[in-house]
Amino acid sequence: MKVALIPFQKNLVIRMDNLRFVLIVIFAMLVLMLSQAWEQDYGLKPEVAATETLDSVPAKQDLPSTSADSQVAESHTETAAPVLNVANSKAINVKTDVIELEIDLQGGTIRRLDLLDYPVDRDNSVVNQLRSLVGLPTAEKNHAPVRLFNNSPEKLFAAQSGLIAGNGLAAPDHYSAFHSNQDDYNLAAGQDTLNVPITWTDNQGFTVTKIYTFRRGSYEIALTQNINNASGKTWSGRQYSQLLRAPDTENKGNFLTGGMRAYDGGVIYTEKDKYQKISFSDMADKNLDVSSPGGWAAMIQHYFASAWIPPADQDNHFYTKTLPDGRFVIGSYSPLVTVDNGANTQLVARLFAGPKIQPVMEKIATGLELTVDYSVLTFIGKPIYWLLNQIHNLAGNWGIAIIGVTLCIKLLFFPLSQASFKSMAKMRKIQPRLKELQERFKDDRQRFNTEMMAMYKKEKVNPLGGCLPVLVQIPVFMCLYWVLSETVEFRQAPFILWIQDLSVEDPFYILPLIMGVTMKIQQSLNPAPIDPIQAKIMRMFPVVFTVFFLFFPAGLVLYWVINNTLSIIQQWYITKSIAEAH
Repeated sequence: MKVALIPFQKNLVIRMDNLRFVLIVIFAMLVLMLSQAWEQDYGLKPEVAATETLDSVPAKQDLPSTSADSQVAESHTETAAPVLNVANSKAINVKTDVIELEIDLQGGTIRRLDLLDYPVDRDNSVVNQLRSLVGLPTAEKNHAPVRLFNNSPEKLFAAQSGLIAGNGLAAPDHYSAFHSNQDDYNLAAGQDTLNVPITWTDNQGFTVTKIYTFRRGSYEIALTQNINNASGKTWSGRQYSQLLRAPDTENKGNFLTGGMRAYDGGVIYTEKDKYQKISFSDMADKNLDVSSPGGWAAMIQHYFASAWIPPADQDNHFYTKTLPDGRFVIGSYSPLVTVDNGANTQLVARLFAGPKIQPVMEKIATGLELTVDYSVLTFIGKPIYWLLNQIHNLAGNWGIAIIGVTLCIKLLFFPLSQASFKSMAKMRKIQPRLKELQERFKDDRQRFNTEMMAMYKKEKVNPLGGCLPVLVQIPVFMCLYWVLSETVEFRQAPFILWIQDLSVEDPFYILPLIMGVTMKIQQSLNPAPIDPIQAKIMRMFPVVFTVFFLFFPAGLVLYWVINNTLSIIQQWYITKSIAEAH
């Protein structure tokens, strides 16, 4: 039995000797990949407000095909108004306290929407002061608001809606000409709600009035289509709402970063399958054709989302279409609605277009907050975000919230790290004796492993204990990366002094340098690997990690600095206690 255990002991010792080194190498590779991913995301400038107009989409190919009612498509083609040239169509301007947009009178399409509280760039006052002191000009920044919907052909993004008739009568779609009594609407001081009506008629007694309703402080737009049928005939049809978008061809990742960057594409939420990503490649491969009670369809991007939300109490049909010009459509249409002659009815939908603030989105529609995508580690990322949010509500500063979360994580894993650091302190204490064994049995590796295992057993040392801090930190580090990457609240969020945006790198690289120093101090408290080659490589890691962290967001580096500092204090105290006890 003892003979049989010798190979196992030998292999176990070898694995113990190398596991911590392998884990740190893997962690370094993750840091490199995340660094490249972050650079890919932030190396490109966000969208700048454009002045170009929306190109016309090939005639009516972007309209939904309501296969459930074969008459719809046929009658619609025969009776619909002729396609207008969007470049020459008129638009009305709407401004609230948080958004400014254009509603095209061709179809009532929202063809431009700016987020007034989210500038593309924000100045760093400390950087500007230092540049001024040394005689350099102030860095140019784009202070224009982020443009979500865009009528520029290469960045096309529009919210469309309309009706499709099902019995040979006319109905206004997003190509039909509407009329408005005024060109500009503004949410006045003291006014909480703003209604913007536009009207279409077939001049034969059938009238549709679209009313867009805006509320103060809200990124939710309510759409009501009032149908008044005085045509002398019964009308039937469906309401549809969809998003038309051209993919951002400038924002491409490489083979290392492609799977780690923020998702950019379509999503739907249904009662059966819940949250599903429908990428542009998925749309190109196959048209979506799904029915569900409630639900919603959206296009999401880094920090921001746009979603059409049909009524939750009806069965909605969700679809996608791929257009021949490389543009994509995702949306839904309602069940068939019948309006008798002389009757009126209302069809409603809601449009969310704004930042992905989870507490806000949770109140708008079920599952809408899932557009904040923390990847496969959502089950860890969600609690971290919740804790960050709670601390921020108390402190009012996202940097302090990060420090608070770091303290909470350290407390949560305190028993684990305590045992780990004790094991490492004991390892450090017996390190000279291990080196003596290595020198004595340098020509007999098997005997050295046997003696080393006996020493570990006698001194009650767990050589795997030093791996636990690394194992614990990998998922937490990954989650914090995703939380900082996906959470819009961190975008341009200030901390103190020169750190005026926690979502981008430190402008002076002070935090990464402090992180490197703390990593070097922490490394000096750990037992060095017995293998001299591994020991030499390990000594290089503080420098390598410092270079990686130069390009990481300041918020993530702040977490690492605080985590390292707390670990140093804890490990120093334990090492000192064990040394004094012997």
